[in-house]
Amino acid sequence: MSDGPGPAENAENPKPAEPSGVDLARVALRAAKEQARARGDAAQQKRQARRGGGLRSGARADGRDPMAFGAAINRLITERGWEAPAAVGGVMGRWPEIVGEDVAKHCEPEKYDEDERVLVVRCDSTAWATNLRLLAPQLVARLNEDLGHGAVKLIKVNGPGGPPRRYGPLRAPGSTGPGDTYG
Repeated sequence: MSDGPGPAENAENPKPAEPSGVDLARVALRAAKEQARARGDAAQQKRQARRGGGLRSGARADGRDPMAFGAAINRLITERGWEAPAAVGGVMGRWPEIVGEDVAKHCEPEKYDEDERVLVVRCDSTAWATNLRLLAPQLVARLNEDLGHGAVKLIKVNGPGGPPRRYGPLRAPGSTGPGDTYG
């Protein structure tokens, strides 16, 4: 009987081996590579942010992903607060449907003042301008049904524009042209 532990006892309780110099070098090299990779990733993200590219889009959807043209336009209109002017622009495109073919042949919308909520319409004769002035309350109600309550408060009706004013020695002061058709 021996005093020391036998071979069977050593197999059951093995002592952990101390890392040798080569093993220590491998562990230190692995840790240094991981630190360098982490620093490199952070530096690359900073470079991309400086270039304006930001981070790259990944597999999930975000605000930088491509979208359909119509969706992009709707998003732009909403972000800029252009809903009312865009809606009025749509009405100007559908003017013949709203007022009827006969009126649309002689009267056309010129502009919409968003602050005053006034739609300016130009007619090709004073007779049509008078007719449209009489129809204005019904048109305002119809437009507000289409656009939402209060989008148009007033329709300003203009008659036809006269010929350009000519200044010279033979011009009579105060004369603008034939009075019945221009005004």
